[in-house]
Amino acid sequence: MRAIVIYNSLDSWGWLDSAPSEITSQVEVVPGDIRDPALMMSAVAGCDAVLHLAALIAIPYSYVAPDLYVQTNIQGTLNLLNAARTAGVSRFIHTSTSEVYGTARYVPMDEGHPLQGQSPYSATKIGADQMVNSFFTSFELPTVTIRPFNTFGPRQSARAVIPTIISQIAAGKKSIQLGALSPTRDFTYVSDTVGGFLAALSSPAGVGEVINLGAGFEVSIGQTFDLIAELMDSDAVATEDPKRVRPENSEVERLFSNNGKALDLLGWKPELLGIEGFREGLGRTIDWFSDPANLARYRTDNYVV
Repeated sequence: MRAIVIYNSLDSWGWLDSAPSEITSQVEVVPGDIRDPALMMSAVAGCDAVLHLAALIAIPYSYVAPDLYVQTNIQGTLNLLNAARTAGVSRFIHTSTSEVYGTARYVPMDEGHPLQGQSPYSATKIGADQMVNSFFTSFELPTVTIRPFNTFGPRQSARAVIPTIISQIAAGKKSIQLGALSPTRDFTYVSDTVGGFLAALSSPAGVGEVINLGAGFEVSIGQTFDLIAELMDSDAVATEDPKRVRPENSEVERLFSNNGKALDLLGWKPELLGIEGFREGLGRTIDWFSDPANLARYRTDNYVV
């Protein structure tokens, strides 16, 4: 097994640094950058399958550095596709995002929902998705595009809303700084998302397809805050921070997945379902963040763009 991690002078492997030795001993770590086509050729050589999860994902930062998102999310994907084609891989699993749909025009949202690039981030992911599809149709590369809906769980980046809420409450704050509270999301626990990727690796029915991975459950950011505060026995209040609010026309107001295609083609369905499943996933996430050693990794006083 080979893992590409972003090169840095600290020789940090990100979360792989904290993985148990029985995992890291089976992984060949390659520091680099997917924007480097030659490095991708050498990194993918000899591989049977590619799981492409490398991307710039923070929506607020895409307003600041859109060109970097084009280079990483579109050009980087092209570099990996060329490398996978040269290596003759048996499967190329591409990670899309529910953000490519933009605000729901109908619910639940199936894979035929129109694509709307409401942020530079989502626009570059649409571009990457189309590049992947072109390699399937033009070169018969066996691709599968997985489209997760709002994955959450332990170790998630602080730029996401659930870690933002939990880490601030765990740090003892009473006024929790958030963006807009009214948008709804379809939060999917990380183990369910991982299960979908593994199913895509083994199911021949998914080749050439775009497949949603969502819990099929809709909840607002405000309701999510209330649930987390209840589970953490906190009397904190949510405060809308103007710095965290997206531009009006860029905000995705509603996401709510139809995951029937994943069941039909991959045999996948989420284990954590509905409000009770969401509470269970939040509880697991809270337990992880409540460990002082884990919480210390997060800067709760800073807005992480």
